[in-house]
Amino acid sequence: MATFAVWFRKDLRLHDHTALKQAIDQATEDDRILLLFHVNPDLNDSFSPRYDYYYHTLKQFVDTCVQKEFPVHFIAGKTESAWNQLIDTCNDLKRVYFNYDEVGFGQERDDQVIRYLKKKDIDVCTFLDHHIHHASDILKQDNSPYKVFSAYFKQWQQAEKPQIQKVDEDKLMQYVIDRRDDFKKGQAAYEELLDKMTDKWRYAGEKQGLRRAENFVDRRMKEYDKKRDIPSAKGTSMLSPYLRTGALSCRTLYQMSLEKLHSHKGTAGYETFIQELAWRDFYHMIYHFYPETKDKAFLPKYRDLEWNQDKAILEKWKNGETGFPIVDAAMKQVRKIGWMHNRLRMITASFLTKDLLIDWREGEKYFSEMLIDYDEASNIGGWQWASSTGTDAVPYFRIFNPVRQSERFDPDGDFIKKYLPELKDVPSNFIHTPEKMTTEQQQQYNCVIGKDYPKPIVEHKTQRERALELFKQ
Repeated sequence: MATFAVWFRKDLRLHDHTALKQAIDQATEDDRILLLFHVNPDLNDSFSPRYDYYYHTLKQFVDTCVQKEFPVHFIAGKTESAWNQLIDTCNDLKRVYFNYDEVGFGQERDDQVIRYLKKKDIDVCTFLDHHIHHASDILKQDNSPYKVFSAYFKQWQQAEKPQIQKVDEDKLMQYVIDRRDDFKKGQAAYEELLDKMTDKWRYAGEKQGLRRAENFVDRRMKEYDKKRDIPSAKGTSMLSPYLRTGALSCRTLYQMSLEKLHSHKGTAGYETFIQELAWRDFYHMIYHFYPETKDKAFLPKYRDLEWNQDKAILEKWKNGETGFPIVDAAMKQVRKIGWMHNRLRMITASFLTKDLLIDWREGEKYFSEMLIDYDEASNIGGWQWASSTGTDAVPYFRIFNPVRQSERFDPDGDFIKKYLPELKDVPSNFIHTPEKMTTEQQQQYNCVIGKDYPKPIVEHKTQRERALELFKQ
């Protein structure tokens, strides 16, 4: 008899789970499967919204597993100490199964665990599970990575897609074991996490992820191409938090989307959404092959830009106090719900880097704390795109005008008024530039500029010229 441990991380689900399926398939009659989670102090010292949401998802996963009589066991502490708890407790531990992380901190952690387990003569079985196509799946003929999305996407479309890894829960029931009494230290660490959590995230977890995916694919995906840029509309999927935590499998979502595409020929919404899944894979591939882009511009010529170091201005951007309503409403949105509409991510990133001339890394760091769907590769890629420092990025001379963006994508100010109630009485002809109201109009519409709502902290036309000079240098 041998014990197989299945280690869960950013794959908090029972459906379509490669490592779990492989453990079940490879177990023999006398083997046992132990479900495992590592409470890592490196990941919970700062309980930002991102981690708060993740641990809500974990709780949903653990509760679901307990209901199905698939208990989750916890180890806690630094890497070697935590894994020693497992090895000392399970002296018949033979293999550890998990879905390998190809980038960033996760990759470093996984490599450390692999080295340690092999030193202890424990087999390690790893799989790639978090993307449709992984970093080395789609390369150029010379085996170098693509740097332009359009060329990458052409190959992505043609590449054979991975099959759904259906988990046989009846078979899992035959193998799963309950040794929670032997893991009390880890259980206590998990319960400490629960004590830190807020009650903010009611819709986390696998059940909600699958339900929302079905709802989006069936009802809203067909108009995705038309509505995805309108922040006041339910135009985007809002599935990114579920993909990030692994509560929803990207393979399952892709197959659901593909089935709709095949049954609705000529519907651009489905094609556009599938392309967004490819963008997710593209940025993951870029970050895997160019890990230095976390801290450096992808384009070397932009690595020494003399960014604005004004911390007070940065704080006004973070707090939604810039005097540009679309920017401020977006920043209020992320502070309130831990998520920001994709069009607004572009607008706020462009505003920080091109209007305020502040380093994109400051914005990336802030988003990493606030976004519940924070994906390192996609966030870095998005920030470098907006700041014109990344691969296949917007040209530096293409600078979003925040007022025009606001007029185009929130013409009546519906989104602005939702997150900036101080502007709720301001008519649409002033909602994008409330500072243009006369003193009498400010009184009439209950919004005194400089008191109820700030004056613009910069003048866009002037800052645009400064941005052009910055990049030309």
